[in-house]
Amino acid sequence: MQLYYNSYSSNTRRVLLAAEHLGIQFDLVEINLASQDDRRRLEEVNANSKIPVLIDGDFVLWESCAIMQYLAEGTPGQTVWPQDRQARADVNRWMFWSCQHFGPAVGVLTWEHIWKKFVTGQDPDAQEVARGEADLAEAARVLEKHLSTRRWLVGDDVTLADYAVVAPLMYKEKTRLPLDGYPHLLAWFERIQALPAWRNTDKAW
Repeated sequence: MQLYYNSYSSNTRRVLLAAEHLGIQFDLVEINLASQDDRRRLEEVNANSKIPVLIDGDFVLWESCAIMQYLAEGTPGQTVWPQDRQARADVNRWMFWSCQHFGPAVGVLTWEHIWKKFVTGQDPDAQEVARGEADLAEAARVLEKHLSTRRWLVGDDVTLADYAVVAPLMYKEKTRLPLDGYPHLLAWFERIQALPAWRNTDKAW
């Protein structure tokens, strides 16, 4: 399988976390998003011009969480995407929540504090930073409450839900995410950082 990816993408990171956990290796195709030629190559496999993209024979799949589920579905004996209907729905719930709430909130701050200056030469917009911090506080509150009584998001061990939600935190320090008031969230993040999947994908970032 081929994976079109970029080393700085948290969406790519969540796919690599799942793949590492499942013991899957890819033929990696790095896409330089600043290169018109690379963007043209990317649009040939994803009209959205977004990464990551998985190519498995004639099958082309984009959207990081869909790729994670596809990889798990094809791995016999895996436990990160439960077979039980309700447990699987619970994992899916957190994966969708990450894409709709947690990830976008972190993304605003990542853009303002890291990428904006690099791409546009402009300094952070105080109103946008405030918006991102407010959205992150709301999402972090949900995570903090949920994790106050459990070690993992779903069940008794790590699942795709944890990998999907945690990926944007790869820029926690560089983005100066205001998370000091969420001890259960931070303890969960430390547990994930101790996992082989996190350590083995951290070298690229």
